[in-house]
Amino acid sequence: MTGGTPLGASFDPDRIAALRPQQGGTSPGRPGAGRFAATRRTWSQAGVVTLAFVLVLYLIELVDAMIDFSIDRTLGIEPREFEGLDGIAFAPLLHHGWDHLIGNTLPVLILFFLTLATGIRRGLAATGIVWIVAGVGTWLTGGEDTVHVGASSLVFGWLTYLICRGWFARQPGQIVLGLVVLVLYGSLLWGVLPGQDGISWQGHLFGAMGGLFAGWVLSSDERRHRRQLRTGPLAPPR
Repeated sequence: MTGGTPLGASFDPDRIAALRPQQGGTSPGRPGAGRFAATRRTWSQAGVVTLAFVLVLYLIELVDAMIDFSIDRTLGIEPREFEGLDGIAFAPLLHHGWDHLIGNTLPVLILFFLTLATGIRRGLAATGIVWIVAGVGTWLTGGEDTVHVGASSLVFGWLTYLICRGWFARQPGQIVLGLVVLVLYGSLLWGVLPGQDGISWQGHLFGAMGGLFAGWVLSSDERRHRRQLRTGPLAPPR
């Protein structure tokens, strides 16, 4: 950005399906075939959804260019203006011109795909949380007489979600993924600080905060399970 109900993991159909015995997809000689097929299916769906989202961004920008780039001025987030509230819903879909959109495209493709690859429903829930937290935070704290648009608020949210979720859930594979993402894209986090004019650091900051919140909320089942393991089963009443 130059700018949904939180669902626990227990509500994630991808996770539930992975825990169920595979029917017709495995054999005694290939115990991991069903899990591999489920992972491949999730990755395929993640790729389709990610490409569709980016296509929507480009179609919106094309329409915006045809009408003199007026959509972002009318549907962006205008901080503390009642008319600017609709920007919470629309701002991540809008950009200040082609250069802005092109600059966001590669991070969107990579980070949105990786977020969805953790589970389609879970990834969409994380995106919804980031979308709302970033939008509301920007509307409350953005500068006067400014208009905030751009998918980079989502990029910062996906980034922090991927970095922190493995730690919250204590899942080794996701911890490794988070470390890789941190190495590759961690330098982006400097964008949450006030700096260059025309850059919505508020959108970046609250997007990142939304990603942290999503990682915590969507790892609730794993955290609850760890607490139960530490405390042990409750003693039966006498």
